[in-house]
Amino acid sequence: MIKQKLKSRKYFLAPGVIGQWEPGKQDKVLQSLENKIKELAINMEKMKLAEYVELLEKPYKLMYVNFISGIARGLGIAIGFAILGAIIVLILQRLVALNLPVIGDFIADLVKIVQLQLGKK
Repeated sequence: MIKQKLKSRKYFLAPGVIGQWEPGKQDKVLQSLENKIKELAINMEKMKLAEYVELLEKPYKLMYVNFISGIARGLGIAIGFAILGAIIVLILQRLVALNLPVIGDFIADLVKIVQLQLGKK
């Protein structure tokens, strides 16, 4: 149908080109348009645009997915903070063992406070 419309015109508009109709030029333009459309379709599939639009149309599913991802983030933050805190306490205990004069007393007080808090639980 597009080829028929282009054949009936003496002039056609191609991207950036206005010129007189030439026999092989419309096939090149149509092939170029077809390639661009295929490339656009592939890019849209890579972006998963259809899945995103489908998710936006179902607000309860969107809330469920966001709720689960929020729980996962919170759990990850809690575990990460616990591991980081344990590493810091371990490093402080090692520094106390070195018996550094000023730093050692300060760190010893911190370690005692942490151990007292852990012992209460």
